[in-house]
Amino acid sequence: MSSWLVRGLAMTAVHVLARILLGVAVVEAPLNSTVWRTVAIAAVVLVALVWGGFDGIRDARANPDPDDYGDLTVRWLKAGVLAGVAAGLISWIIGNTVLAGIGQAGLFVELIAGASFTALLVFVPAFVGAAIGRWLIRREQNNGAEDDWSVHEDRHADAAR
Repeated sequence: MSSWLVRGLAMTAVHVLARILLGVAVVEAPLNSTVWRTVAIAAVVLVALVWGGFDGIRDARANPDPDDYGDLTVRWLKAGVLAGVAAGLISWIIGNTVLAGIGQAGLFVELIAGASFTALLVFVPAFVGAAIGRWLIRREQNNGAEDDWSVHEDRHADAAR
């Protein structure tokens, strides 16, 4: 199974679970809906951020040269689009059959606007997490390296020629 497919399906599950829990919480405590919405969005963002960070760390350790890094951008973009469309469809089905509290948007709105929002909720934090993960590993790898080229012996050997 492709890595973007695994990420997309897992993020679909996270988003659908967050929407179901949000629907239950809003029905039970409607005056606190803003807090519950913030918590649900933060949960989805946090999972994507952490997973993207692990991807960035793993990729930077596997490829010490930044030119050899894998294409995590497209991987997470595909995962975000899959999560957006699948979560929108699943949430619309659940909202119209089982749990009316998770939203009353039409199918077209769920598949276009909702999917776009969910794709961004997955892609942007994962992209930021991957960048942070790669940066942490590069920083760790560069700590032992000699950065001052002016005192490096190879520089003096080139100047003597």
